[in-house]
Amino acid sequence: MSQTNIKQGVQPTKGKPYANPYLGGVLLGVVLFLAFFLTGNGLGASGGMNRVVVCVQDLFAPDHVDRTPYLLNMAGGEKNPLDHSLVYVMIGAILGGAASGLIHGRTRPETNKGPGISVKQRWALAFIGGAIMGYGARFARGCTSGQALSGGASLSAGSWLLMFCIFGSAYGLAYFLRKTWN
Repeated sequence: MSQTNIKQGVQPTKGKPYANPYLGGVLLGVVLFLAFFLTGNGLGASGGMNRVVVCVQDLFAPDHVDRTPYLLNMAGGEKNPLDHSLVYVMIGAILGGAASGLIHGRTRPETNKGPGISVKQRWALAFIGGAIMGYGARFARGCTSGQALSGGASLSAGSWLLMFCIFGSAYGLAYFLRKTWN
């Protein structure tokens, strides 16, 4: 945490040190390999979340789901949209993140922000950014984990192109939002 944040009374979360990033990378590679080997699919959170949304939609508007080709592939007729490996990957990511937070003593709710922005503005920007990334993930047919990890590991040119676009856009936008963190 920067000196600026400490001066303003924002205390950093105390907890055990973070895991070694190289070990984390190796473990992520093993998990990706096992996902391909056991399920035939890679990793991807947006696909699992999309199936949860379609499940709720199927409860309230089953006729709409049955008439829409995109939704029909996931939940048409007697199909259960939750019967897919990506749903379990998403649940595993949530449970794994929660377990890591508990193990390392980092479960206290907090909002990290710079001095040039209020908590409400920070949450609004986070929500807007998340919505844009969620829409982009479905438009690109995969989130960063699905495209970068799974697509990149299988040397998909589209996945590599998407990742360069995501990182380029993030760096370009960071210039305009830098004052919120200074």
